Amino acid sequence: MNSALLSCAGRPVARYGFGSDQAARPYFHPVTTLAGTPVTEERPGDHLHHLGASVAVPDVAGHNFWGGNTFVRDQGPTALDNHGTQRHIGWKLRGPDGFVEELCWQADGAELLREHRTVAVTELSGTAWALDFSFALTNRSGADLTIGSPATNGRPGAGYGGFFWRAPKEAAGPTVFSGSLDGEEAVHGSVADWLALSGDGWTLVFAGATAETRRDPWFVRGTEYPGVGSSLAAAQRLPVPAETTVVRRVVTVIADGRLDRDAAAALVRQAVPV
Repeated sequence: MNSALLSCAGRPVARYGFGSDQAARPYFHPVTTLAGTPVTEERPGDHLHHLGASVAVPDVAGHNFWGGNTFVRDQGPTALDNHGTQRHIGWKLRGPDGFVEELCWQADGAELLREHRTVAVTELSGTAWALDFSFALTNRSGADLTIGSPATNGRPGAGYGGFFWRAPKEAAGPTVFSGSLDGEEAVHGSVADWLALSGDGWTLVFAGATAETRRDPWFVRGTEYPGVGSSLAAAQRLPVPAETTVVRRVVTVIADGRLDRDAAAALVRQAVPV
């Protein structure tokens, strides 16, 4: 059984698995606040390949682990037969408060990356909890490879790829802010310890939990659709030599209500290990 149901404060808050159609990667959906408000979206009409909260990368040595079209330099978004799959190998640990999982990133029948994924749930208050998500990608291809994005392939501002969270689309776009910046335009592409996305009755606060993760710029959308990602290759391709490992860790605070900057910062201090 390649799925998990996570609980916090005695109630289910996140379902994890591959979905009913065996999607090409595992993902969290639905994720809810403690009061039961959904804060993820699955296969929305504007982007059918957006799958709740997951690790998705548009370009691993030319293979698409994001879904949808591939951005080709001087050509634009193009439908290519280059899609890879994140295949579940097994659980090292699995319980109601988290799991440890092994995954194989494969394309054309060959393994490119082996992933060690660790997820843990923590109750922060009566109205907030945290999802601690870390992943370690080891190059198992037998050769050096690089990770890219549409930005590194010629599309300005589209440096997405890595941890990505698709939030629900509502009548009004969400409020976006970080510790020192306000608005989607200001926060997108910035390097910040944390950023918040606040909608109708909910707030998500995303925080880099390691120095390496905090150096990655944030990818933010609010007007076109609500989504946040931590970018592995925002401006240049990320080299992953053979048998080396890339590690990232993002802690997401899931809170009821609309948090202000001080409240968001306080929850980050509580949720992120120092």
